[in-house]
Amino acid sequence: MRMLSLLFVATALAGCASGPPSQARQQEAHTESCKPISEAEVAALFDRWNQSLQTGDPHQVVANYAERSILLPTVSNKPRLTPSEKEDYFRYFLKDRPSGKIDQRMIETGCNTALDAGLYTFTFGKTGETVSGRYSYTYRWDGHEWLITSHHSSAMPEKN
Repeated sequence: MRMLSLLFVATALAGCASGPPSQARQQEAHTESCKPISEAEVAALFDRWNQSLQTGDPHQVVANYAERSILLPTVSNKPRLTPSEKEDYFRYFLKDRPSGKIDQRMIETGCNTALDAGLYTFTFGKTGETVSGRYSYTYRWDGHEWLITSHHSSAMPEKN
């Protein structure tokens, strides 16, 4: 019995001696699961979204959004959470043939996430009107592609 107890203690101590994984191994494991993205690639995600607007098809625009995402649009008080709610918004928004242009931006990247925020201007092909606004997009890598997880857009509060 004493031998069995000693064997148990020795096994337990051996397990403790190996300790937690080294910080380098933890960082390496963490890095392997992160999808790198450059600032230029994040900027291209806006271009992809903007090109989907040009199709006039709300379904193609909504394909840029993650299943679990939020759209806080400029010209609606209602947050859009589901794909059908987003399609409903874009069905209305696309009628005036909008095209966006980034005026100023700040991009941040992280592990499987990215942020693009700044100022943009929309020109509406149907009316020729332009509207400036503030925006923020957050993106997440879903294992296959970068998708929008949140999109906030608001009109500029001060008129020039």
